[in-house]
Parts: sequence; structure tokens; C-alpha cells
Amino acid sequence: MKKTVLKSFLGLGILTTLLAGCGSTEGQTDSYDQIIEEGKFVVGLDDTFAPMGFRDSEGEIVGFDIDLANEVGEKMGVDVEFQSIDWALKETELKSGNIDAIWNGYTITDERKEQVDFSTPYLENSQIIIVLEDSKIQTKEDLKGKAVAAQQSSSAVDAINADPSNIVDSFANGEVVLYPSNNDVFNDLASGRSEAIVVDETLGRYYMKQNADVEYRVLEDNFGEEEYAVGTRKEDDKLTEAINSALEEMKSDGTFDEIYAKWFAE
Repeated sequence: MKKTVLKSFLGLGILTTLLAGCGSTEGQTDSYDQIIEEGKFVVGLDDTFAPMGFRDSEGEIVGFDIDLANEVGEKMGVDVEFQSIDWALKETELKSGNIDAIWNGYTITDERKEQVDFSTPYLENSQIIIVLEDSKIQTKEDLKGKAVAAQQSSSAVDAINADPSNIVDSFANGEVVLYPSNNDVFNDLASGRSEAIVVDETLGRYYMKQNADVEYRVLEDNFGEEEYAVGTRKEDDKLTEAINSALEEMKSDGTFDEIYAKWFAE
């Protein structure tokens, strides 16, 4: 089985954010100054998405993105507050002002670009297909007629629906089986209710390592490569630039690599 290697990157010298869609909403202002004044930066996340952001055995929120966000907050001179949210409502939570950023393995997609701005990408990822070790499924083509599960409102679902072969129409009942969390998705596969699942590689490989009692297998086929970035409100240009600057500084001074090795080293 070919093993996909996670790659981290941050382009040097990038001074602008990835902009798409319409401009700032009339009547709204950049929240950066208020965040600095109040000394608090609120990050929204799905607290079951290991190893990006999740609760450890003591209930504390930890993870790769958590460490990154805390370091960015330190460079901005503010405290970072992590707020668990319904992942299906993440953009709504952001637009309403309940959170200042979406930062939890948040994949850049064209659809999301219409709703939010993104920082510079900081991690490559792919949407992998996982089956049980003894499954007869070997390729993406073998998913036809099978029950395939994924987390609702996730980039996994977006990737499946965007597949040029319209393969989702060939799944059992012509749809993806949806669950609120990726833990539910894995449990569905382990119980045999679904025959394959599609998840972010970062989460999938970490989960399989932590749950070695179940024998999983990753197909060589996948549903595409993608990039993680921080999501911000479209009017928050100064905040996005501050996040970009802090991430780039972390890459330059080695802090990013130290955090990456903590979570992804062999």
C-alpha cells in the first residue's frame, strides 16, 4: 500500500490573502482592532477532529491547529479562546460574530470562498477512502452500490459530490451516509453499517493509529488533494494579514516545524 506523506508549507513573501467572491459587507468593519483591544481571539472548531483540534483524556482541547493558533495569538499579543461549534454551522457562527475564525483542518474550496476569506494555506491534505482490512473494495470504482459514509458539511462530502464521474449517484441509495462527527463515521465503518468512509487524511491516519484494535485499510484511490487554511470574515482583511504574518514568522523561525513534528512525525 502506498503511503501518502503529509507535506507542510507556507509560501514566503505572501502579503495578500486569498480573496474571492464579493467585497466587504456594508456596515461591517474589520474586527482586528477590537480583538487587539479586548485581548481575545475566538477560534471555532469541531472538537472531535484529531489531530487538528480535539479533546484529550482530561477534556482539554489539544491538537496541531490548537498549537498553531496559540502561537499566532502569542505573536498577535492576545489570548486564544477555543469554542466548540456545530461544524455544519461554522460559516454561520463566523458571520454572526460568535467566533473570529474557523481553524480546524478547514479546507479551501470554491464554495467556501464565496462565504469567507482564507489565510495562506499551511498544510496539504487529501480525502482518503478507508475500508476494513478484509473488504473486497480495492478501488474507487468498487464503491458502486456500497454504503459510503462521511461527516456532514465536511470537505469530504464536497469532494465526493465534485467527483467528475458523479460516483455518488452509484452509492447505495444514491447518497452519502452522513454523521455529525468523524468519530461517528469511523464507528459506522467498524460496526459494518457502512462499507467505506471518506475522511481527511490527517484525521484518518491519526485515528487509525489510535485505534489499532480495528484493522483498517486505505485505498490508493482518493477524492482529491486539498489545502488547509484559516477562515475569516470577508471584511477582516487586517486580521487575515496578521494571521498570515504570524504563520510566516513561525515558518521562518522554525516554530511551525517544531509543532508539525510533534503531531505528524513518524
